[in-house]
Amino acid sequence: MSPEMVLFEENSSTRKVILNRPEKLNCLNNQMIFQMLNNFKAYEKDPSVKLVLLKGNGKSFCVGGDVTATSNAIIATGHWSFVADVYRKLLTLDYLLATYNKPLVALINGIVMGAGAGLTMHTKFRVVTENTVFAMPETSIGLFPDAGASHFFSRLPGYFGEYLGLTGAQLDGTEMLASGLATHFILSKDLVSLENALHVVDSSDVSAISEIINKFVHQLGIKQDSAYRRLEIINECFSRETVEEILSSLESFAAKKAEKWIIKAINLMKSASPTSLKLSLRSIREGRMQKLEQCLAREFKFMCHCFRRTVNDDFYEGVRAMLIDKDRKPKWQPPKLELVSEEMVNQYYSKVYNDYNDDWESLQLPVRPNLSFSLESKL
Repeated sequence: MSPEMVLFEENSSTRKVILNRPEKLNCLNNQMIFQMLNNFKAYEKDPSVKLVLLKGNGKSFCVGGDVTATSNAIIATGHWSFVADVYRKLLTLDYLLATYNKPLVALINGIVMGAGAGLTMHTKFRVVTENTVFAMPETSIGLFPDAGASHFFSRLPGYFGEYLGLTGAQLDGTEMLASGLATHFILSKDLVSLENALHVVDSSDVSAISEIINKFVHQLGIKQDSAYRRLEIINECFSRETVEEILSSLESFAAKKAEKWIIKAINLMKSASPTSLKLSLRSIREGRMQKLEQCLAREFKFMCHCFRRTVNDDFYEGVRAMLIDKDRKPKWQPPKLELVSEEMVNQYYSKVYNDYNDDWESLQLPVRPNLSFSLESKL
């Protein structure tokens, strides 16, 4: 593997971390995760570093983790524990960024999904452009919104987080700003100028950094047909207790007025893994009452159960249907929402055992001096 899949640049008191795997849309692999974890730790300890920028080369910021390689590796070796340990490192990296003691500026120009959202949603400054496309479409491949999504989704206005998590719907930059997922919106043509302006920062003063970014802010309203403009309908539907009730409520609204976003939400949910939908809803609801470190630990346990097929093969089937064979016809187990029992969902909370039926270590995050991540405090 080339050591240049992540570039690390120094410029005075600023450090720049650049995802550099554009041919793979900057999807993360183990080497990239380990490199970033090591360098971010070093930057935090270096008193000469005042600010860190995070960006991606190419048309995508980061489409997530390399789930195809993950699935193939487990199938080929018959062991899931190695990739679970890589995932452990990824969540540790997310937590490091969430509790970082120096300002982080994420320049999110292009697609950001999954693990890419995990890298950016935990930063102090989240700058988006007209090219930004955000989504957490994990339910479409038999997984659930992770990398801390149960924490940051649960803190969005109303039940907008449940809407995003269950449907995997896409947002543009203006919608991210309106909902609080982004802190600033600028035009992509101004990104280089913004970077140059930030290069001369010689302190970690948040207000000074914010003042620099604000000079490039562009005012652009959200689209008229944006789902975010229909938050009252989203709140009424996605506040329901069960996935079945949410879907039924959406279908009732669609029967009255077939708005495009409602039809799309219904179709996305109906094509997703029924088990993933129920697990995702419970995860986001629990996230409202939990700190980030609790959310990450729970998501790690869930993912281990997905990798080891504790409940079903939906992860492997989802990757096959959506990313490998691309027939887009996954055969979920079970195939219908009403067949996914509460007992099945409860299994994701059970103790994890490794390939040799030994106890598997849960996610142990390092003690950090900074307060745990709070989306509200970073807006």
